[in-house]
Amino acid sequence: MSRRVDQAVKLAAEIAVPIAIVAAWQLWAVNRDDPKFPPPSTILAKFQDMWLFSEFGTHVVPSLERIAIGFGIAVLAGIVIGIPLGLSRPARLWTMPHIEYWRAMPPPALLPISIILLHSIGNLQKVSFIAFFCLFPVLLNTIDGVRGIDPTFLETARSYGLGRLERIRRVVLPAAFPQIVAGMRNSLSLAVIMMVLSEYFSSTSGVGYVLLISKNTFDFGPMWAAILLIGVLGYLLNALFSIVERELLAWHRGWRAVSGG
Repeated sequence: MSRRVDQAVKLAAEIAVPIAIVAAWQLWAVNRDDPKFPPPSTILAKFQDMWLFSEFGTHVVPSLERIAIGFGIAVLAGIVIGIPLGLSRPARLWTMPHIEYWRAMPPPALLPISIILLHSIGNLQKVSFIAFFCLFPVLLNTIDGVRGIDPTFLETARSYGLGRLERIRRVVLPAAFPQIVAGMRNSLSLAVIMMVLSEYFSSTSGVGYVLLISKNTFDFGPMWAAILLIGVLGYLLNALFSIVERELLAWHRGWRAVSGG
């Protein structure tokens, strides 16, 4: 019963706190009458008009497509590159300095060169930009996950005559998968940020583009509606990923419960 009460209190807090903030903002904005900070009611009306109807196909769909493709490329590349690096110490010694160098690079620093090199090829610049910076959380978590595997598991699989690819499929990938998924969650959050950044500086469509145009034309209603949409997209993508994560890692939680881990 206490667990249900705790869950109810947590849910009530999650609902009550945003409502209280929005209500306070509404009262403050109505009394202030500042066009730069319109009341939430005005922002919600603009949000409904733009993102649920007229602008959804024009700007939201392209942004979601760029997130999906860039994130998918980053996950695939991170796993494919990370597993061999996790299994090979010499390969890590050669590559980790380069990985750490590019991982530490601030995204705005590479944005101009990506625009110059890839600007004329449609969505390639934006998707590549998203994929490049979303790669590192998955890659580093894959490497760490593979390195953390008990060598006894690999030796046992080798003694049973499993080939290298079979060992990766049956032993390495399942053992490292929980940590890979953790990297994927961080990468997905980063994908939303990179989407906005790439569209803000180099695009003719997308949520980031609307944010830029609204700021340049001092049209504050659409600007705040775009900011609200970015937060909603991030929240919904994270919630969707949590559902997928529970399904993907159900076997892992069951194994931990049986083993007492």
